[in-house]
Amino acid sequence: MTHQISVTGNRKGINSPALAALLRRAVRGALAAEKVEMPCEVNILLTDDEGIHEINREMRQVDAPTDVLSFPMFDLRPGEHPGQEDADPDTGRVPLGDMCLSVERARAQAAEYGHSFEREISYLAVHSVLHLLGYDHLDEGPMKRRMREREDAIMAQLHLER
Repeated sequence: MTHQISVTGNRKGINSPALAALLRRAVRGALAAEKVEMPCEVNILLTDDEGIHEINREMRQVDAPTDVLSFPMFDLRPGEHPGQEDADPDTGRVPLGDMCLSVERARAQAAEYGHSFEREISYLAVHSVLHLLGYDHLDEGPMKRRMREREDAIMAQLHLER
């Protein structure tokens, strides 16, 4: 059994088969790099700045757009993984969590940082998977450094480094 990664869009024309395939590749790459062997479900919602602003306001009480939001199902620490006991009995997969990506913000950031949209949107997906797996970057110290190191390693494995 493999990971189930669903990609949907809540704005007209925001999702495409090529973009969905790219995001699935990034998520699967991040899960493999983190040695998550238990089949998981990850839901990805693609939206624009207005849509992610609304979700950020409703879910986090932050009245601003952002590039990515992550909603983990478990309170994990880096290196911890959900187990078989966490699997949905109907599917056999662990519902790892949800992510919301602003395609509009990803395009703007790609231009700002001088790299491709494909690299930026993949990076945001990898970043979100790490959040779903318990990584955080709220401090400016070791936690943030560890997360950045994992992001860089995974992006290199995906051949999408800076």
